This record gives sequence, structure tokens and C-alpha cells, in this order.
Amino acid sequence: MTHLYTVTLGVLIAAGLLTLVRLVRGPRALDRIMALDVVVTMVIAGTAVGMTMRDDSTALPVLVVLALLAFIGSVTAAHLVEKRKGMR
Repeated sequence: MTHLYTVTLGVLIAAGLLTLVRLVRGPRALDRIMALDVVVTMVIAGTAVGMTMRDDSTALPVLVVLALLAFIGSVTAAHLVEKRKGMR
């Protein structure tokens, strides 16, 4: 079972690095906002895998707070895009 956790964390790290490339390169602000949202989601997934590996649920409140922040960020990004479309 330890190999499964290792592979899962490796895939999350690889996806995180690719997402960080999108975060840096852009080209638009919406790309960067969505990349940041995906990074937060990957941090949540990585924390959940780590909690499962250690059989410890003390970081559960951190996961809830991160999920709420990701949700608020997504809603704010959607509002920003809608507002910019209305200005054109």
C-alpha cells in the first residue's frame, strides 16, 4: 500500500509542476487564476493522501478551510470574467 501512496504523491507533484508552469507563463489573467485554483486543489489532495498514509485526521480542518478558499477563489474569478465581458 505504501507504493500506491508514493505513486499518488508523485503524480500530484508532477501535475503540480505542470500547473505551476501554466501559472507563470499565463498568457492571460484567467489562466493564472485557474492555475492557482488547481494548485490549491492539488495541495488539498496531497494533504488528504498524507493524512491517509499516517492514518491521522488532525489536518481535516485545514482541508475544509482550503476547500472553502478554493471555492471562493473560483467564484471570484467567474465574477471577474463576467464583469470584464460586460465592459466590452
